[in-house]
Amino acid sequence: MPKCPSCQKEVYFAEKVTSLGKDWHRPCLRCARCKKTLNSGGHAEHEGKPYCHMPCYSALFGPKGFGHGGAESHKFN
Repeated sequence: MPKCPSCQKEVYFAEKVTSLGKDWHRPCLRCARCKKTLNSGGHAEHEGKPYCHMPCYSALFGPKGFGHGGAESHKFN
């Protein structure tokens, strides 16, 4: 029986969601930053962790600087 990467409990067929090549419980598949529940295939991945596309993945790993995305993507060094 596969184990959920988030809670480490066994994932039964009836409650399984497959994403990032692993089987998850539906409520355990959450954004690593904001904890929003995600849909299988409807999210981004970085270093094996799921992230919602907007705003988390874009703000953390998207293009930086003025004019790219929302207020979270602006960096002034």
